[in-house]
Amino acid sequence: MSMHDNETIQVLKKEEELYEKACKVLPGGISRNVVFRKPHPFYVSEAKGCYVTDINGNKKVDYANNIASLIHGHAHPQIIEAVYKQMQKGTAYTIGTEIEIEHATLLCNRVPGFDKIRFMNSGTEAVMAMIKAARAFTGKPKIAKAEGGYHGSFDTAEVSQSSSPATWGDIDNPRSVAHVVGTPQAVLDNVVVYHYNDIERTINILNRHAGEIACVLIDPVPHRIGMVQATPEFVEALYKWTRENGALLCFDEVICFRADYEGAQSAYSVRPDLTSMGKIIGGGFPIGAFAGRADIMNILDPGGSDFRFPLSGTFSANPISMTAGKVAMEMLDREAMIKLNNFSQIAINQIKEAGKIAGIPLSITGKGSMFKVHFREVAPKNYRESYEDAHTKMIMNMFLEKMYEEGVIMINSCSCVLSTVIGQPEIDLLSDAMLKSFRHIKPHLQA
Repeated sequence: MSMHDNETIQVLKKEEELYEKACKVLPGGISRNVVFRKPHPFYVSEAKGCYVTDINGNKKVDYANNIASLIHGHAHPQIIEAVYKQMQKGTAYTIGTEIEIEHATLLCNRVPGFDKIRFMNSGTEAVMAMIKAARAFTGKPKIAKAEGGYHGSFDTAEVSQSSSPATWGDIDNPRSVAHVVGTPQAVLDNVVVYHYNDIERTINILNRHAGEIACVLIDPVPHRIGMVQATPEFVEALYKWTRENGALLCFDEVICFRADYEGAQSAYSVRPDLTSMGKIIGGGFPIGAFAGRADIMNILDPGGSDFRFPLSGTFSANPISMTAGKVAMEMLDREAMIKLNNFSQIAINQIKEAGKIAGIPLSITGKGSMFKVHFREVAPKNYRESYEDAHTKMIMNMFLEKMYEEGVIMINSCSCVLSTVIGQPEIDLLSDAMLKSFRHIKPHLQA
């Protein structure tokens, strides 16, 4: 046995020992399911820019970026310097900060329709608060959401996010399916499930509950629905229906706010009443927010005449997240956004070429600096078309493992999100790794 083999055994032993320790104190040895894998998770040593180094000393190009939250990659010097200065002044207070006002002003000035904004600590909290605001403002109990749509772990928002052929029901009468065992029936009864990008069916479903719906919730580039963009016609139909039925149109842009300078909503002729955000607006630190029309947002004003929604949070608008987020979003100006999205298109073009060379069925969906690879010639249009069965998931896992072996980290849905520190060398590495990985899975695609 060579010295290299001995080193490999020692490295594997280290990972196994870490996982063994983790399983004693963490369910499944993890705190977030996205890092789970068999026989054990990968473990990081350090990260800088667009590269992550694991505990084995292997450098990987990071196209996951902590599930789309690191728009400028890891440990960006400008963000680190600003946060370090703030940390010396304190990390959280029970009194207000100027930086909260500055970050709020930056975001409200950036996006038309953001009259006012409220910060919290995660995308889940942002969606949860947005839904509660819609209920408080309209006085109605129900929400409508797309089948398969992911909006965090709030029990109302997660209804039907994991529907399957065995549970999702008739296409004209989709079921509200619990994501977690024990979800109260009352929660399911107050969630109306519609079909993404299907105007006729969606309007028919919404009409059955007209007068009861507080808001129609939509992610315009939904990660869990194949990362397919909402068509302008579909968004306009939802907007018109909400106007006619006293409901709010709520966009979840926690992930897809990165799609363009003014968010994914800038692609449409109509604007949502409220928008939830997170991820990139925190500059690598925990954050959530929702923003929108002043008359709706004012129901959160404890000193106002229309106070209906008390909302607080120990770390909401903490100066670390505010500082990092403000610097990150200032750096993500129009020029930086155009450059980032152009690089993303270059990557997509090179990946398509790799697919042709490998001779596999391939389609790519997404918008801006985020895209998803599908091992099929025609891209899906909705959740039922994009549903991934056991065989598809097996192929995806095989592909992702090969990509990691070739030096690339992707999101476990076979998605990539770019950071501003990615350059042409990293895109070339990505497409080369894709070509090798396409060839690796090709026999299984044809099985």
